[in-house]
Amino acid sequence: MDILIYIIALIFTGALVGFASGLLGVGGGFIMVPVQFFLLTSIGVDSTIAIRVAFGTSLAVILPTAISGTIGHKRRNSVLGRPTLFMGFSGLIASFAGGTLATHVPGDYLKVTFGVLVFLAAVWMLIANYPDKNTKPKEGSISYILIGLFAGSLSGILGIGGGIVLVPLLIFLMKFNIRTAIGTSTAVLVFTAFGGVASYIINGINVSGIPPYSIGYINLVQLVLLACVSTPVAQLGVKASHKLPEKQLKYIYILVMMYISLKMLGLV
Repeated sequence: MDILIYIIALIFTGALVGFASGLLGVGGGFIMVPVQFFLLTSIGVDSTIAIRVAFGTSLAVILPTAISGTIGHKRRNSVLGRPTLFMGFSGLIASFAGGTLATHVPGDYLKVTFGVLVFLAAVWMLIANYPDKNTKPKEGSISYILIGLFAGSLSGILGIGGGIVLVPLLIFLMKFNIRTAIGTSTAVLVFTAFGGVASYIINGINVSGIPPYSIGYINLVQLVLLACVSTPVAQLGVKASHKLPEKQLKYIYILVMMYISLKMLGLV
């Protein structure tokens, strides 16, 4: 693959990731993972190594992007502190464990799991009844801890921030309105991404077949190109999320999820 095309593809992906992160409260791993995977395999990296590098590097990009998005949502009072801390710390531990598990699972299984999970979450969002926007979020530290464990484990295993499932869970189980769910999800991503990054670095050290300029399963070339664009663009996504009607936000979220899931399953 031509190096210029490789660089342009990553920069463009970084812009999409940053905007999606700010707009929808997701890490953007569902965009980055397939792009990185296809780029890495196109230059001859083994598919199993490629999917793990895509997962690890995706989480490394999510970390600064989520921090940027959290700052923007916090300014607009869309981040709930107590739920964030409960979900964040449990998610951090779970994402580290999930990342460790992912480094020992065949790459094809990970791709299929990723695609099926995102598709089911999209269908759930499409058919479920949304809570009233004035509904007060539920209390209960145990519920938030369990949600954090679930989202964190998926984050580590699948190289996503966890927001792709966290937002629907907060809306339908904990009665968040969509804007608060997006803002709080973005804040939780900071924790889950950190745990996953640590895991992919530790478990990738001294593994053969890793592409050049990598630390464990984190590829520094892809990290820099993606994060330098995604981090500032996240602020644009935040602004858009607070201007679009909630109904439009919901359908944008669902369409993106469905496309990416079908792409990873090889159906489009």
